[in-house]
Amino acid sequence: MNTDPRAITAVEQPTKPRRFVFVLLDDFTLLCFASALEALRIANRMSGQELYTWVLAGEGGDTVRCSAGTEFSVDCDLDEMLRDDTLMICGGIDVQAATSKRLLNWLRREARRGATIGGLCTAGYSLAKAGLLDGKRATIHWENHDSFTEEFQEVELTKSVFVVDGNRYTTAGGTASIDLMLKLIADDHGEDLANAVADQLIYSSIRTDQDTQRLSTPTRIGVRHPKLSQVIQIMEANIEEPISPSILAQNVGMSTRQLERLFRRYLNRSPKRYYMELRLQKARNLLMQTDMSVINVALACGFTSPSHFSKCYRSHYNTTPYRERGAQAARLSI
Repeated sequence: MNTDPRAITAVEQPTKPRRFVFVLLDDFTLLCFASALEALRIANRMSGQELYTWVLAGEGGDTVRCSAGTEFSVDCDLDEMLRDDTLMICGGIDVQAATSKRLLNWLRREARRGATIGGLCTAGYSLAKAGLLDGKRATIHWENHDSFTEEFQEVELTKSVFVVDGNRYTTAGGTASIDLMLKLIADDHGEDLANAVADQLIYSSIRTDQDTQRLSTPTRIGVRHPKLSQVIQIMEANIEEPISPSILAQNVGMSTRQLERLFRRYLNRSPKRYYMELRLQKARNLLMQTDMSVINVALACGFTSPSHFSKCYRSHYNTTPYRERGAQAARLSI
């Protein structure tokens, strides 16, 4: 191993390296996979030892294409793995389509053998679909949060960047893979090595499982007004049963007219319009990511009338919920 001896972080030599099996699903997110793999490679380099090894697996055992269009050759099919392997399922866009019956059966079989299994990015969906997260805490990319909550009510879904619950790991996507791998490296070989890996990655702010994945509301909307942020947080937490502008205003100690002026000044829309856009965004996520009926999607987003839901949806997205669902089904069948 070509390493400057002065840079080596002393760790105890393991009896054998820990092997990771990265299972690449169709359209997996490259950043999540590469971040996890690089952390392991750098841990080996900084320790001057082979602490970790890895193989790539994929359904069919040939090549898998990531969402950026690059193809990767894998080392093996979904075979029976070694008893001590750590399996990392790498998801991405359209994870529902990539989660085949064969993958689910393989996951269940490996779980029965006692395997440690993780889901990177959207692959938490695959683990949940296989029943591997029942009764456990988990996380998933915020864009998939609504659909996951509707489909897997037996899973305690959090907004953390990553979650470790026993021998199940899940991450929220993006660079959250780094945070998870740094924790595993620290657990295996100590904080000094994990910090050395973070330094090499120019990763100056290591997050824990107590950190949330999304930007704060003020940062996300580009406005730092405490009462506006508070109202938006209340809206986001009450999509299924929307709260009237008058009650929202009372909750933050202002009049309805003051609330209207606040939204107009900072967001150039009324509170009612902003709330509607939040509800329609959730509706679109559910239509694209679940097989919920359009009527149930409408109810989950606070619409008691399907016709009113359809009218609002068409006005905002220039298509009906039924056509949106049909277009998504056509894309998945290609």
